[in-house]
Amino acid sequence: MSDLRDAAMSSKAWPFEEARKVLKRYEAAPPEKGYVLFETGYGPSGLPHIGTFGEVLRTTMIRRAFETISDIPTRLICFSDDMDGMRKVPGNVPNRDMLAEHLQKPLTSVPDPFGTHESFGHHNNAMLRRFLDTFGFEYEFYSATDYYKSGQFDEVLKRAAERYDAIMKVMLKSLREERQQTYSIFLPIHPETGRVLYVPMKEVNAVDHTITFDDETGREWTLPVTGGNVKLQWKPDFGARWAALGVDFEMYGKDHSTNTPIYDAICEILGQPAPEHFTYELFLDENGQKISKSSGNGISIDEWLSYASTESLSYFMFQKPKTAKRLYFDVIPKAVDEYHQQLAAYPGQSPEQRIANPVHHIHNGAVPQSTMVVPFAMLLNLASVSGAEEKDKLWGFIRRYAPEASPESNPDLDQAAGFAIRYYNDFVKPTREFRLPTEQERAAMAELAACLGDAEKALDVIARKTALAGSDDPLPTVDWHDDEFLQSIVFAVGKVHGFEPLRAWFSALYQVLLGADQGPRFGGFIALYGIDETVALIRDALEGKLAS
Repeated sequence: MSDLRDAAMSSKAWPFEEARKVLKRYEAAPPEKGYVLFETGYGPSGLPHIGTFGEVLRTTMIRRAFETISDIPTRLICFSDDMDGMRKVPGNVPNRDMLAEHLQKPLTSVPDPFGTHESFGHHNNAMLRRFLDTFGFEYEFYSATDYYKSGQFDEVLKRAAERYDAIMKVMLKSLREERQQTYSIFLPIHPETGRVLYVPMKEVNAVDHTITFDDETGREWTLPVTGGNVKLQWKPDFGARWAALGVDFEMYGKDHSTNTPIYDAICEILGQPAPEHFTYELFLDENGQKISKSSGNGISIDEWLSYASTESLSYFMFQKPKTAKRLYFDVIPKAVDEYHQQLAAYPGQSPEQRIANPVHHIHNGAVPQSTMVVPFAMLLNLASVSGAEEKDKLWGFIRRYAPEASPESNPDLDQAAGFAIRYYNDFVKPTREFRLPTEQERAAMAELAACLGDAEKALDVIARKTALAGSDDPLPTVDWHDDEFLQSIVFAVGKVHGFEPLRAWFSALYQVLLGADQGPRFGGFIALYGIDETVALIRDALEGKLAS
């Protein structure tokens, strides 16, 4: 453990860099509350989306990194801002007309359009918890409605009334002049309509902790700030929540970054030091648009898990959190294969390399062994050319390629085979577009087909390539099950037929034989699909059967 801790204290992996910042807060003395508190927030105005998952995952990675370098106990809170008023009806839910009748009510007072929970807020909270539980996160769920109504926020709300002018001074600097005239940090909940009111205050009483205001009809009301009668505007709510709970760390998206000084200042006015922050870049959809809960664009957690493992999604989230990334279906195969490449590399790495490896953070150091003897991208291509509708058909090819493999001993490969078929049918098959080969490509593919299974012809084309290169390298050993030998044949054919750059030859193979612009390492594909099957595929392409 000491070696791991020593390596972690100097690691440049971003979870350890952030963990060391949190540890620095308590270098003089441990926290009085007895633990370090990590928090992540959720706005349940729409269904939970994949960015929410990423926030909890990344916070968890930093929490686990902190536990590596410190013995101070930790907690992780997932806090739902479910007392926010529903400002607009989400576009991806049923019964939208019914929801429109409840605009501006707290989300936990809006009926559930799905008809399964006490309110829309309760439904979305349950969805969030189900998603987080799917990934085995260790967290505590807190509801803003519960905290406001139960009195757990009462002390900080009283303090906000007492220090109202100081908080307003911070807020007014960030507002346009017109907005300044009506702004208040307090939002009353109308005693009759139940709606969240955005109205100016006539008085904020610091002695009895009440607010006085006129509602939209001109009626005057006086309410205590405690007991769930009011909530705070969202920016003051950030800082007040940090102060009330004693939060030590919270991350949020780049769209919040300009508000960080506001959140920090309010937290400090309310008597607590501001937490450490980490600002991550936003996720974009395939069109470069920000992913939004209300519009439902991008990929949902359930959608990703329909086509790939939970670990592949965690791998995607780990990578470069401060770089904007497009999050759409085409990124899934790459994430799956890169995750397994990192798994395979882990056992042979030094302690320093291991704690920089994404899989260390995905599995909290208990890294499993990968049994993916066939890459996911290869399985997709195999599903494509074989027309497989069931993974048992893929296993027929896999066993020939790797006789020792089985669904029982290679569970991640078995799972990936099922995902590959589903992904192929939903995304690859509808967009495949085969083309006819050019004359140059036709001649090269005909020779490739002739070489496969014929040792004399295969060695001849490799010798011709070697002569062209002016090399005296020895000829390889013939092994029709060896990826490298098969790749050397494919490579030699491309060189002998004058493809420059050589990637144009591989692009031709993918476009003509697979109906795609990209594809697998072709020698490995031949070994998996089979010599006779590949020859038949090439002949079908040359006869125009695939393009037709």
